[in-house]
Amino acid sequence: MAKKILIIDDDPVVVKYLSSLFQDNGYETCSAGSSSEGLEVVRSQKPDLITLDLQMPGEWGPRFYRKLRRDKQLRNIPVLVISGIDGDHAIKDAVAFVAKPFDPDKVLGIVKRTIG
Repeated sequence: MAKKILIIDDDPVVVKYLSSLFQDNGYETCSAGSSSEGLEVVRSQKPDLITLDLQMPGEWGPRFYRKLRRDKQLRNIPVLVISGIDGDHAIKDAVAFVAKPFDPDKVLGIVKRTIG
């Protein structure tokens, strides 16, 4: 069964690009345009990995991350931060931090190392 990746980003262009990238490489994808929507999607879809943008309207990525980590059922889902902001902004356990604009091969490499 294909591994599923949840893309949380408020930029539809980035979501579309990442969805295509992951789907072309055999992954299923789902997406959310905000962190609050992201939590709902995580609960309903149970993704194998989450890509998280830090800077979004409403709640920022780090707040989503803290909520995720407090939930026993969700806290072990690996998170890959893909953001235009430098630094990890208090997401210590993220599997990696990739700055936008990102190298698709680098993102894919991280995903493959993390979830296969």
